[in-house]
Parts: sequence; structure tokens; C-alpha cells
Amino acid sequence: MSSATKIAGRESAPESPGNAATATTRRRAPNSLEALTKQIKETLDEAWLPRFYRERILPLRTRAHQVQTAPTIKPEQVSVQHTLLGVELKIGRRRIACPDLATARYLATFARAGCAEVAVPYDISRISLLADELESGWQRMLLLVEHLAAARGKAYRTRLRNSLITDARAEIASAGAGAAVPQFNQNTKQRRRGV
Repeated sequence: MSSATKIAGRESAPESPGNAATATTRRRAPNSLEALTKQIKETLDEAWLPRFYRERILPLRTRAHQVQTAPTIKPEQVSVQHTLLGVELKIGRRRIACPDLATARYLATFARAGCAEVAVPYDISRISLLADELESGWQRMLLLVEHLAAARGKAYRTRLRNSLITDARAEIASAGAGAAVPQFNQNTKQRRRGV
């Protein structure tokens, strides 16, 4: 039997159903979009934007803020600008006036994810630290996309990034933005007169 016949015989030999499923799983699992998306979320752990939002921001006293971004806005179209009138958040062609740089940075991360409404901490002294951690988590996500899909083409990396952003947007929307006005404790102790 010649070597060509042996090769042809191996190629045409039917594989058992168990071997075919295993071979398909081995080929698709490490490089599939869903598997890489899950791996990035697990690697980010507490820095995954929706988890950070649920665990670190929503337990605080917050107020709802409408960012009003369109899902068609690309993350590159979001920027923080310093103008003569103060700090503005530019989302596509829209501009939103912000009271300070920390709030603009905080809202910019959610605008990049395409969130329409988010919770903003009422205590402004906490916003700067939260904005730092949100931006750090966002950059880590982008770096993981570039690192884990480095062997793939740019179109694949863009699809992976968009898949992560879509998941983040949906999870943040399901977590909610809280009340428009924060709840305040109205209980006050007053001494009785004449006692």
C-alpha cells in the first residue's frame, strides 16, 4: 500500500461520534468568542465593570443620572474636555456639563459602555477614587482583549470587545440606577422642653 493510499484512507475513515465531538470542542473552546468573553470576565473578577458597579457603587447613597448615550456611539467618541465654562463630557456630538473632573471621568466610563442611566454617588469625595478604579478596570479589559486575541485579526478583536461591552451594558441596566433623589434619614432626636 502506497503512502498516498494510507493518507487517503486516514482522511476518509469515519470518526466515531465521541472523537468528533471531542475534536470539535478542542478546536472551538479556547478560541471561541464566548469562551474568551467568559475568560476575560473571570480574569477581571472584581474589576469587571458591572460587578464593581453592583458591589461598590450601588450600596452607597446614590442618585440616578441619565447619560443618554446611543448604543451606536463608539468608545473612542467619548472624551472629557476642559473648556472656559468648566469640565464637559463629550459623547459623540453631545456635550454634558459636569460639576468637576472626577464626575466627568466617572460618567465617561459608563458612556463608553453605552449605558443610558447610572447611579452616581451622592458623596462627591468618593467619586474620584471610584472613577480611578472604573477607568483601571476598563483599561484592563481592553488590554486583556488585545493580549488574549493577539493572534487573531483586528475584526475578531473588535467583535470580542463589542461582546464584552454589550454584556456590561446589559448587566448594568439590569442592576438599575437607583432613585433620582437619594434617601435621607429624617429621624432626629430632640429633647423635650421642661424635662
